[in-house]
Amino acid sequence: MAEIRYVQPFDKDDWFSLDAHLKEEEFEKKVRDKQGYVLLEEGKVIGILRYNLFWDSIPFCTMLFLDENYRDKGNGTKLMSHWEYDMKVQGYDMVLVSTQADETAQHFYRKLGYKDCGCLCINEGKHAQPMELFMTKILGEWI
Repeated sequence: MAEIRYVQPFDKDDWFSLDAHLKEEEFEKKVRDKQGYVLLEEGKVIGILRYNLFWDSIPFCTMLFLDENYRDKGNGTKLMSHWEYDMKVQGYDMVLVSTQADETAQHFYRKLGYKDCGCLCINEGKHAQPMELFMTKILGEWI
């Protein structure tokens, strides 16, 4: 059975095996501020989710990543649902995600009820990339 918990310092090696974009000092902040989760199956980290606060007020999922062997089995939905519930408990009523327009994650987020709300285009320099799609979701009531 899968377990989800906040990322801990001892998860560092497992985290960085799945997340090549985060700097080490940012990892320490995710641990300190409880802005990262690990998904475990039989004690093995199989997925991660990290977020920050957009405009210092809207939870923004900046990375959802699963080990290839554990994709398409409901694990991404489990992580997102856990995060959304945690955000609702913390008093937030909306969350934000983004994904590149050339990635299939946009379809996953739409299935979870996320709505397109805009995009960002960076066309020049070392940060040039395909258009980034932003999506929001209003958090409903949990029973």
